[in-house]
Amino acid sequence: MLFVCVHNAGRSQMAAAWLRNLGGDRVTVYSAGSAPTDAVNPAAVDAMAEVGIDMSAEVPKLWTDETVRAADVVISMGCGDACPVYPGKRYEDWELQDPAGQGIETVRSVRDEIRDRVVQLIDEIAPDA
Repeated sequence: MLFVCVHNAGRSQMAAAWLRNLGGDRVTVYSAGSAPTDAVNPAAVDAMAEVGIDMSAEVPKLWTDETVRAADVVISMGCGDACPVYPGKRYEDWELQDPAGQGIETVRSVRDEIRDRVVQLIDEIAPDA
């Protein structure tokens, strides 16, 4: 599973953290960006810490061909044409508010929406694993 956004600093990092937390060893998770920033959004780190998930050691990463090829499912979040597309992959585009520059209340709302989508995704890809 690969979560991709532009900066790999908020939405894709939270989605990957949720999937690692909720999916356990049922899934392998990657997150990356088309133009990664220097650091993960501190508000996203704080919002995830509130629900017991530590993202403090995460760093934004540039997606590579190898990463995309390793994924069976690619979830894009606001990267438009910059997101990678390869034949034979399942693709979804999650339209989510960008938490960059937003207050903690907005980031919490994005966090919770991502959790709901990740739970649904787990039910679809690994329901009984």
